[in-house]
Amino acid sequence: MTQKLAASAEGIATAAEFLRAGDLASFPTETVYGLGADATNDHAVAAIYVAKDRPQFNPLIVHVADKSEAQRIVDFNPNADRLAEAFWPGALTLVLPRTRDCAVSLLVSAGLDTVAVRVPNHKTAHALLRATGRPIAAPSANPSGQISPTTAAHVMDGLNGRIAAVLDGGSCTVGIESTVVDLSGPTPVLLRPGGISYKDLLRVIPSLETTSGSPDAPKSPGMLERHYAPKTPLRLNAMTAKIGEVLLSFGPDDPSNSLNLSPSANLTEAAANLFAMMRDLDENNAAGIAVMPIPESGLGQAINDRLRRAATA
Repeated sequence: MTQKLAASAEGIATAAEFLRAGDLASFPTETVYGLGADATNDHAVAAIYVAKDRPQFNPLIVHVADKSEAQRIVDFNPNADRLAEAFWPGALTLVLPRTRDCAVSLLVSAGLDTVAVRVPNHKTAHALLRATGRPIAAPSANPSGQISPTTAAHVMDGLNGRIAAVLDGGSCTVGIESTVVDLSGPTPVLLRPGGISYKDLLRVIPSLETTSGSPDAPKSPGMLERHYAPKTPLRLNAMTAKIGEVLLSFGPDDPSNSLNLSPSANLTEAAANLFAMMRDLDENNAAGIAVMPIPESGLGQAINDRLRRAATA
């Protein structure tokens, strides 16, 4: 059963212990309750998708305590500096390029070279970030496709038994998700409207454009955008590699000494390894990457969705 914790020093310390141990803990922000995991822990991030029954590997927002923490994860530019100065802490998420030594899991970014970051304006969230000492990846704390939670009771209704704990910090004051702005390209783009209005953003960066997104893959939560695909062609449902190919294995029946998403056929482990291993194999200058079959059940649906998108890109 999920523990419901008071937003006290003791409750926050307990939630931080869960997060550092690789478990999931929900916590309040000013927007909605987030489903938190250690953003640097591949397996913990993969567990988010399991708990939410998320059908695709959409990027997750990474919560940090302040701008200096964000700058360890992403490379800031002048527009990011201006928006952070105006709206952080607050309901604004910035999508920026990963730093060279970024410790955040590639699964957080769905394989992209960007990370969505924000500094929440909520004392419990801030205290939890400080106590955890790590960036926290956190989508809304509800099963995928359901209404976002704004109270701890909402979280318990949807995720009780799926996560370790929820910090009860009362009702969220904003009640809708954060605004997401992409600053990773030459032109700043509003990806998702939210708690900070487009009009207010324009006062800070008048060049901000809007987009309806693309139906292929996500660059931030709440919309669909371009996705990571290797330069090397992918061949799916392969049992062995052909001449010139490298093999991405799954399960104990590995016919070679290739990279194996999960020797024990654990889908959470496979999800945790997916993007890093795809990138490793993409650097081998092989004629192709052969991927062994992944079961179409549970998290396997999300893994196969991403592999199919990458294979047809």
